[in-house]
Amino acid sequence: MPNKKNIEEVKNLEEQLEKIQALFIANYTGLDVKAQQELRAKVKEAGGYLKVTKNTLLKIALKNKGFDVESLSEVLTNQNITLFATDDPISPLKAVVEFAKEHEKPEVKAGFLGKEVLSLDKIKQLASLPSKDELIVKLIRTIQGPTYGLVNVMVAPTRNLVYALSAIKDKKASAN
Repeated sequence: MPNKKNIEEVKNLEEQLEKIQALFIANYTGLDVKAQQELRAKVKEAGGYLKVTKNTLLKIALKNKGFDVESLSEVLTNQNITLFATDDPISPLKAVVEFAKEHEKPEVKAGFLGKEVLSLDKIKQLASLPSKDELIVKLIRTIQGPTYGLVNVMVAPTRNLVYALSAIKDKKASAN
C-alpha cells in the first residue's frame, strides 16, 4: 500500500507534467552540491527547473499522464535528475548540455518533447538548435536589414545635396 507522501508526490508530478513542453532525464551522479546549485541556477535562468524524484514515482506519474514509459525501464535507474522545460523546450536543455561540457555531468539519458519520446540523437539535435530568443533576434535582424537599406536610399539624395552645397561653400570660401 503506497504511503500518503508518495501519493502526494505523484500528484504533484502529474500537475507539473501538465505545464511543461519538454522533459529530460539525466544522470547526475558525481556532481557535488556546489555544481548542482550552479546547474539549477543556469537551468532556471534558461526557463526550466530541475527536480530530483524517485524513479518509480516519476514513472507512475508519466504513465498516468499518457507518456510512453516502456522505453524508460533501463533509463530510470541510479540517481536521476529531471529537467522540466516550461516555456522554451530547447533553452533549458542547452543549459544542461553546456554545463555538462564543463563538468562532464549530468548525462542526458532520455527525453520527451510534448509526449513524444526522443532518442539520444534527437536530444543532441535539439541541444544544437538555436534557442527561441536567438531565433527572435535573428528574425528581427532579418526584418531590420531591408528597412535600414530603405532609409539609406531615401536619405541619400538629401545627404548628397548637403555634400554638394558644402563643397560649393568650401570652394567659394577658398576662392575669396
